[in-house]
Amino acid sequence: MTIRVLSGELVDQIAAGEVIERPASVVKELLENALDSGATRIEIDIERGGVGLIRIRDDGGGMTAAELPLALQRHATSKIASLADLESVTTLGFRGAALPSIGSVARLSIASCTQDAGQGAQISCDGGALSAVRPAAHPVGTTVEVRDLFYNVPARRKFVRSDATELGHIARLVERVALSRFDVRFRLRHGSRVLLDTPGMAGAGDEAARLGQVLGSDFPPNALSVRHAAGPVMLSGWVGLPTRSRATADQQYWFVNGRSVRDRLLMNAVRVAYRDVLYGGRHAAYVLYLTLDPKLVDVNAHPQKLEVRFRDSRQIHEFVFRAVERVLAGTRPQAEAPAAAMLAAVGPEPADVAGRAWMPSASLALYSPAKDPWALAAWVNEAPRPDAAVAMPAGEQPLGTALAQLHGAYILAQNTEGLVLVDMHAAHERVLYERFKAERAAAGIASQHLLEPIVIEVKPHELAAILEDAGEWEAAGFAVDALGRERLALRRVPAVLNPREIRPVVAALISDLALDTRTHHLEAAADRFLGTLACRSAIHVNRRLSLPEMEALLRQMEATERANQCNHGRPTWTRLSLAQLDQLFLRGR
Repeated sequence: MTIRVLSGELVDQIAAGEVIERPASVVKELLENALDSGATRIEIDIERGGVGLIRIRDDGGGMTAAELPLALQRHATSKIASLADLESVTTLGFRGAALPSIGSVARLSIASCTQDAGQGAQISCDGGALSAVRPAAHPVGTTVEVRDLFYNVPARRKFVRSDATELGHIARLVERVALSRFDVRFRLRHGSRVLLDTPGMAGAGDEAARLGQVLGSDFPPNALSVRHAAGPVMLSGWVGLPTRSRATADQQYWFVNGRSVRDRLLMNAVRVAYRDVLYGGRHAAYVLYLTLDPKLVDVNAHPQKLEVRFRDSRQIHEFVFRAVERVLAGTRPQAEAPAAAMLAAVGPEPADVAGRAWMPSASLALYSPAKDPWALAAWVNEAPRPDAAVAMPAGEQPLGTALAQLHGAYILAQNTEGLVLVDMHAAHERVLYERFKAERAAAGIASQHLLEPIVIEVKPHELAAILEDAGEWEAAGFAVDALGRERLALRRVPAVLNPREIRPVVAALISDLALDTRTHHLEAAADRFLGTLACRSAIHVNRRLSLPEMEALLRQMEATERANQCNHGRPTWTRLSLAQLDQLFLRGR
């Protein structure tokens, strides 16, 4: 076939295929332009899932009549002017490809006005054909209308899904963008239905309302705040409690310098941070913002700007991992911690006729093992005066005082807020596991030399990667070297590793080497060894505990990091408040 130069129209449509994948792609590009223009209010109107109409209005700086034709020319932009600007991009858009790409596959109309202009101006682009600029009545800001998307590209139109599916993609996109700018109001409508209306936030702490709109009202009270800085890098945002995990990874939001991204490295760093507290197969919910010097990150790595590349990816992974891990390490019993699952099961707290939360007029004193065992019955029979205030012991602990052992598996305790149930095996497993990890950090992992090395067949590039990080393998308890180009020799292994588990564990480690996070995979392997040891050493069901032993375990839990979950992510304790107990027995009604 003869080589020929493609027509400008075909070039534009090919380029549009890289940027405009579906209606949500159009919304994304237009929202980024609106935010770059300084908008504080953005309205999105959709019809027929975005194929019929996408209209976006903003109150940003607007464009002059002379700039409108330039905005529809490929590679015309106000964001960058040189290679130096490209290496330190601070705006969401910068390529100057979005508007001409949209105009080549749809009927596009732009109306805009600046603060200094006497009147607005309008221009149209129908399948790449520009109209003349004409005057238009328009307030300060810009309105972009996109109609009949892909009308002139039948092959692409066939891949557009149903209106409901495409609308779902748009709604999720707008929610994601809304989380990137709490100071901007977003309103999304489909026909006459308002799907999302998020007022702009002004005061500190107002973010909870928007987080609740996007992630559900149960996310803010079940999330931990993250804020950690090191040099030019800062991580902030919220991570959900392990007990608020989900079956899918649909509530994981990452923003790098305000740009929404789906970055494998960042997502992996958070996943590794949750490894000790999340139940198998569950996914954490989080909203995280990474802010760093623009020169340290390349945002020009993906046609749709969804992925980024970091100059030092390993340090970024380490920074994010450590920051989230330290926050999760604080998930230990707290006096104020709500039992979310129990609240959902029992229902809201009862209220009196005035609408105030009802509380009993007097409470029973806490039982102490050192007191007369019949004292509890005596207190019940005393019938205290309604206004009598019972003094609580000083320094009340979150998990309270042990009362009994239930079915050989649970510890029943009470504190000032109600009843506490503890899974004794899961709790002891976490206490031992954290103790083992601390001992390893202090003295190193015990390992044993092998009389004969274990030889494992690997690929040449895998062997090279292993030898490059031989020091990290050694820190995890291994000694490795090469026997030829495709044979790995293990001469020393962790002492707690069962001989039958050596080959499967090493094979799993090697399979993870594709990620630039090898240190934490090796560390995770060492932790799995210790986790197995802790599980086998912890007290098991039907082990009879004395009250002092129960008390000791409760106090150890309160002093242990991540004690709210066992090593496998299962909860170790829950609480039933006095208000919930009162509701169960219809007290106060």
